[in-house]
Amino acid sequence: MLDILIKTFKTGTVTTKYPDKPDIPPIGFRGKPEFVADRCTYCGKCVSACPPNVIRQKEEGGKKTLPVSYCGCIFCGRCEEVCSYGAIKLTQEYELASKTKEKIKNIFGRSLHIREVDAGSCNGCEVEVNALSNPVYDIERLGLHIVASPRHADMLLVTGPVSRNMELALLKTYNAAPEPKLVAAMGSCACNGGIFGNTYASGGGVDKFIPVDVYIPGCPPRPQAVIFGIMVAIDKLEQKIQRKDFKI
Repeated sequence: MLDILIKTFKTGTVTTKYPDKPDIPPIGFRGKPEFVADRCTYCGKCVSACPPNVIRQKEEGGKKTLPVSYCGCIFCGRCEEVCSYGAIKLTQEYELASKTKEKIKNIFGRSLHIREVDAGSCNGCEVEVNALSNPVYDIERLGLHIVASPRHADMLLVTGPVSRNMELALLKTYNAAPEPKLVAAMGSCACNGGIFGNTYASGGGVDKFIPVDVYIPGCPPRPQAVIFGIMVAIDKLEQKIQRKDFKI
């Protein structure tokens, strides 16, 4: 016991300061792809190489563009690898929405309860959800709590493309959560089906079955990105309350 206490004191505090202070990802982290239009020749290699097919080449008024659906992007880096002109570079950006401060305190009295729903994921996102409660990220310091029952939840954090076997379970969980409630689609699969898409066994995304308030892209998203997405979802809830866009 004494050895454990000594080791703890030597280690010190390991909890991140995020979101109050920026958290720089490690070297090699693959974040949001950045396109340099001046270097792009629109050869189409990145379009062909994209596994979830989220890069589309369009031409309007004689001008070519490469719009990207970041919701479905798995940040694999294939587009950067195949580009011979350096027109695509993966950045370290993972905050893909606007940040909100003090919302949990103002709306919930520093207590937001989250029910995580695995709707057919590969468990990659679940690993990151587990990390939210470890000493490094410790989301309870922000007033966020993972609960076992949807009846106690203010938010559903849904992962996976919604497999056919999990469709009914997701609907029952959504109906069991009290109003006003939030739904966050976590990961590329939950956002739009990801690499699984819409098949006989996969529903192609959470919003095909229940309303989604915020999308958290990534394959899987890092814990900071999940915290960021939750903050954005709370903004949505404030708007719901102001509009009275729910029934009790």
